[in-house]
Amino acid sequence: MAGKMKILAGNSNRALAEAIAAYLGEPLTRCQVRRFADMEIFVQIEENVRGEDAFIVQSTSFPANDHLMELLIMTDALRRSSARRITAVLPYFGYARQDRRAMGRTPISAKLVANLITRAGADRVLTVDLHAGQIQGFFDIPTDNLFAAPVMVADIKKQLDLSNVMVVSPDVGGVVRARALAKRIDAQLAIVDKRRERMGESEVMNIIGNVAGKTCILVDDIIDSGGTLCNAADALVEMGAREVYAYVTHGVLSGGAVARIAASRLKELVLTDSIMPTAAVRVAKNIRVISIADLIGEAIQRTSREESVSSLFD
Repeated sequence: MAGKMKILAGNSNRALAEAIAAYLGEPLTRCQVRRFADMEIFVQIEENVRGEDAFIVQSTSFPANDHLMELLIMTDALRRSSARRITAVLPYFGYARQDRRAMGRTPISAKLVANLITRAGADRVLTVDLHAGQIQGFFDIPTDNLFAAPVMVADIKKQLDLSNVMVVSPDVGGVVRARALAKRIDAQLAIVDKRRERMGESEVMNIIGNVAGKTCILVDDIIDSGGTLCNAADALVEMGAREVYAYVTHGVLSGGAVARIAASRLKELVLTDSIMPTAAVRVAKNIRVISIADLIGEAIQRTSREESVSSLFD
């Protein structure tokens, strides 16, 4: 292996970081990430990292601002401790939905966060299923955007009869993602045409494609309120779909989303562990979590060895 490697974890998803470290056969680097009484974040790295290749595993999920600040302060601590290279590993990149100015007098927060991570001292970024691929261009440092599709494909092949499967994009914007998955399992593609009347609400208008009698797999990168997927599942069932599953990379699941999923027509929602599952997610009967630890671990190993990461998806 080229050089030495240190794996550090913030508080956002300790279980995923431990699974990644186990895949790599490396113990997590001892590191304190705690709060003062006024909730200021304090970081102390308790091992020598001088000249080492350091990877910080930290999703900027809820509470997003706290976890982002942990990442920035850990990066600063590594930089001041003379780490040879610092890679910010963000299984879930928060603020990614703010990637453009959709209306006047609004920020492009994804670019701001990219600037913060860079200025803090990160040399590289490794993330999974960015909400918009062009966010890679917001960073002025090398950025690898991994895809959870291979993990999902392996699970779909294990769980479902592929002879009757149809992959469905829940909106027009997700067609490229859904088409890529459909190609991997040699399935047909359908599209849900929806109209969003206001932020956080969606109304399904039409289904493009014949889903009658099919086992439908909805594919998306983020599920937040759950409204889009639940409405899509309703529309698919009403158009004659036999069963509806959903495969989503990032389970944000804010507010009453878990209860909404539990009461929906979704046979099963399959999430990755890019965001640490809450207790409600773990006990929900129709939500299951699959791990992307091996995928991220392999990408970290290839990065450390200066090998190709993109060839993971060839």
